[in-house]
Amino acid sequence: MTRSNRREAGRRRLAMRLPQMRTLIMKARDPWQLELFEAYQMAVEARDRLRRRRFNLKLVREYDETCVEIEQHVVRAMHEPPSPNYCLIP
Repeated sequence: MTRSNRREAGRRRLAMRLPQMRTLIMKARDPWQLELFEAYQMAVEARDRLRRRRFNLKLVREYDETCVEIEQHVVRAMHEPPSPNYCLIP
């Protein structure tokens, strides 16, 4: 999955997961928010792969926790003004 596809998949998944934030999530354009969408999709994909393989249930729980943490970051990011100093590469 390409980066932009992963971001949009994460955006849609988060919009379903956080219906109270759906409109803001779908309108989001800030690079930090887009990075969160991508990170969320990556975490969900990894968790689901592990879950299907029944590989390591402790690791599945850790990915579940990561997904919840990213959801919390998204909620905060939706209420913050866009960051003019945001840089993907420090």
